[in-house]
Parts: sequence; C-alpha cells; structure tokens
Amino acid sequence: MPDLRVTGSHLTDSTGRPVRLRGVGLGGWLNMENFITGYPANETAMRLAVRDVLGEERYEMFFDRLLTSFFDAADADLLRDMGTNCVRIPVNYHHFESDDQPFEIIEQGFRHLDRVVDLLGEREIYSVIDLHALPGAQNQHWHSDNPTHVASFWRHRHFQDRAVHLWEAIADRYKDNPWVAGYNPINEPGDVRGQVIGPFYDRLVKAIRAVDPGHVLFLDGNTYSTDFSIFREVYENTVFVCHDYALAGFAHGGPYPGYTRGEWVDRDQLEQAFEKRTAFQRETGTPIWVGEFGPVYTGNAEIDAQRYQILRDQLEIFDAHAAGWSIWTYKDVGLQGLAGAAGPYMERFGGFIAKKQRLGADRWGSTMEESASDLAPLHRLMDTEFPSWNPYPWGARYQIDDLVRHILIAQALVPEYAELLRGCSDEELVALADSFALANCVRRRPLIDLLTDNITRNP
Repeated sequence: MPDLRVTGSHLTDSTGRPVRLRGVGLGGWLNMENFITGYPANETAMRLAVRDVLGEERYEMFFDRLLTSFFDAADADLLRDMGTNCVRIPVNYHHFESDDQPFEIIEQGFRHLDRVVDLLGEREIYSVIDLHALPGAQNQHWHSDNPTHVASFWRHRHFQDRAVHLWEAIADRYKDNPWVAGYNPINEPGDVRGQVIGPFYDRLVKAIRAVDPGHVLFLDGNTYSTDFSIFREVYENTVFVCHDYALAGFAHGGPYPGYTRGEWVDRDQLEQAFEKRTAFQRETGTPIWVGEFGPVYTGNAEIDAQRYQILRDQLEIFDAHAAGWSIWTYKDVGLQGLAGAAGPYMERFGGFIAKKQRLGADRWGSTMEESASDLAPLHRLMDTEFPSWNPYPWGARYQIDDLVRHILIAQALVPEYAELLRGCSDEELVALADSFALANCVRRRPLIDLLTDNITRNP
C-alpha cells in the first residue's frame, strides 16, 4: 500500500510521522529539454533529426545508453547521501504511447522509469511521477514537447481522453508501490481561458482514484502552476503544487537585491511572491510543496554568489512555512544542475551550445539581449502598432522571443545539431552518452553543499 497520505496541512507516513518531501527534479531524462542536454527546439523534432542521421538501430542504442547513464545507482547514492527524500520524475507521453497508435500502451516505455523508481526506493527515496508532456501539449512551450506556441491539449477532447487513459495505466502499474509518493498528472498547464482545466481535473482525479485510491495526487495550478482559482473543490489526499522561480534568478536576471526588468527583487519580494503563490494552500489547510524552483548559474563568480543567496533566501522562506520542495534540475550541461556533463559530449557540442546561447535559441539559457539589434525593430513595430497586445502567458516581449528565437531560430538549428553526430562510431556514441554519467560529470559543489546543509539543519 502507498506509504504517504495527506493529513491536514502535512504529508504523513504509515506511522503517522510528518514527512516533508525535499529533493530534486530529474529534468532532461524521460522528458528531454533543450537547455538541459544542449539540443535546440523540442524533443520530438530533435529525435527525428537524430534518427535520420544515425538510422533506427543506432538511434535506439544511443538514446537507451543516454537514459541509462543519465541516472543510475551512483546518482541515487549521491541524493541519499545529501539527505534528500524525494525525486520528481518528469516523463514524456511519447515513451508510453505513439501518436499513430493512440490508446495503445507501450510496455517497453516503462523500463527506465521502473528502474529508477526501484533504485530510489531501495534507498528510501520517494518518487513523484510527473507527466511533463501530454498529447497535444498542455502548455505553450518546449518543455511540453510543443513545436508551436499553441496548447492544443485544451482544444481537443481526443488529447484529453488519451491523457486519462495513460494515467489509468500508470496508476494501475504503481498502485502498490510504497516508494511512489504519488502522481503529478499535468506539469505547468496553460489553459488560456481557464475554462477547460477545472472540469478536466474533476474527470482526471475521478479516473485515477478509480484505479488507485491510495496514492497522493500532486496537482499543478493553471498558468504554469501559479493560478489555483480553477479548482472547484479540494480533493481528498491531494497536494496543490506551486512553482516558484525568482525573477532575478533567470538567465536574464539582474543583481540581487536589485532591479530585473524594472521590478525590484529582494528577500521581501521573494517572500511576498511565495505567499501569493501559496495563498490557496494556506487558505485550504493543505500541504505546501514547491514542485519547481531554482536559479540559473552563469560562471561569473559575483553573479553566481547572488544566485546562491537567492536560493538560501528561498529555502529559509520554505522552511518557515514547513514547505516541501523539488529543486530544478538535477543534471544538465551547466546552467542549473547539481552535476553537469563533461568530456566527449561537451567537446563535440560545446561550440554548438555557445552558438545557441548567442542566438538566444532557448528560453532558459537566454539573457533576452542576444541579437538585440536584429530584433529591436520588430519589438518597436509591435509596441507601436499594437500597444495593448498582451498575449498569454507572459506578454508581448516574451511572445515575440518565443516565436522568433525559441521556435523559428531553434527549429532552424535542429539539423545542425543532428549533423554533429554524423560519422560517429558506436564507441563514440557510447562515450557521448556516458558523458552524462555521474562519474564523468562536473559536480556543482557549492550547490550540493548548500542543499545538503539546509536539509541537515532543518529535518
């Protein structure tokens, strides 16, 4: 039976002991993201291009090896030794269902997920299974494997039916696993009008509960887990998950304390933002869990010292509210992770990643200043001709960058990324994949120590 359940404003284990889930998000693994592993655009476009270059058999070998190396026993040991008790595991629906064969569950797709859930459970670390990319895309960005800026999931009943069916299969598979803390069914939904998401959550909760009545549900609010007004009831045994990224912590962030994009950011502002994003949880007396947060690091010692201070301040705020958390992200190519790939992968793709960063071709690595002279006329045109245009979710400046940089330019870069794999031998492909193995990674020691110290001092 599941070990955890919601008891008032806390999670408790089978003995009734309060449990505060604190750990990491395993981003870039079963749901790959462009800034995490260095490719451009969305995962499906990248995989198709790489398949064309490598051929089916070698494509399968490379990605299977990458998934195996990216997280294994050594990674689980590190997280255990840090004192973490939770890993949020983002997954892409493509592993479990094909678009050309909807509603047919792919058994093989569970192999790596089962492996990591078991590795963590053996070390008494809970897993939260997070569906990060849903059929049709539940939000407007790359991290839902969306090649456009339209969240079609909310427009078509077909996509919603497939998501319900997939969750019934996932819940049936893990319903008796005590080290699965629960299910995070929709990462960062972006229902523009906010009219479909509430009724859909009602339907989805009912369907999952019919299969697995015991596990905790971790439900994100609308507008990228910041708006909880869409919930029409407080479901039993449910955590309502907020995401709490600090404005000054982004790649385009300014000094801390100081101004970012005209907004003053200091510790008081961080606390005000957190309290606003968790008002629903406190009003309903349900647990507070921050499913994602964490700054981006630059390699500049002065700036990174400020980013670590942002993180310290956020953790202190979370501690004061007894909030659990899952920092984003565990491993990447150097922006945020506790560990970063090195060796052959960075030697082959380092120049490409630098070009992608120069062009601002992915949001997480973008300072929003790249190619400013090229985009400035477009920004001025839109400001002049459409001064009241304020598209969902983040306004005109972000929308223009999304369409031009993160979709148009990013998609133009996809063939270039794939071509860098052409001519690789099997041995070279294995070495590239193994660059993500912990033994070959560079550990971000100040971050690891900061998190470990916080967990140790605040049991």
